[in-house]
Amino acid sequence: MQQGNQGDQGKITLAVTDWIDATFEEDVSGGLAAFNRTQLGPSRQRDLAVSVYRGDDFIGGLAGYTAWDWLFVKWLWIREDARGLGWGTRALEAAESEARKRGCRAAWLDTINPAARALYARCGYEPFGEIGDFHAGQPRYFLQKRFQGKSGE
Repeated sequence: MQQGNQGDQGKITLAVTDWIDATFEEDVSGGLAAFNRTQLGPSRQRDLAVSVYRGDDFIGGLAGYTAWDWLFVKWLWIREDARGLGWGTRALEAAESEARKRGCRAAWLDTINPAARALYARCGYEPFGEIGDFHAGQPRYFLQKRFQGKSGE
């Protein structure tokens, strides 16, 4: 724990932990959300999930959210024995369709997987950034896709 004196502001304490308490997370995220609202207006953030099943068997899915008229794809995963059959593309298209219905004009995501990067490129995503040596020599790619046509189509 670090302490310091900041004059008239009183004693300031910094504490570093290896866990995030729920109250702490609410305070920080709430404060940041309030600041962002003053800068950008309300985010209208909503979770978005696409589940992929073969019969009753879960084979993958997509998790993300929409906010400020953008779709953000946090995760897209298809079980190894179901890859190469177009399920990742279909999950991504379903998420984009729902995002358009929500008024989104674009999507963005990031990946460290070169095969996933190739999938996203085939689906119209273009790079807008890269960390060349993200970890162990592996790059991390940032991609975006601008949607065509009017929102909701």
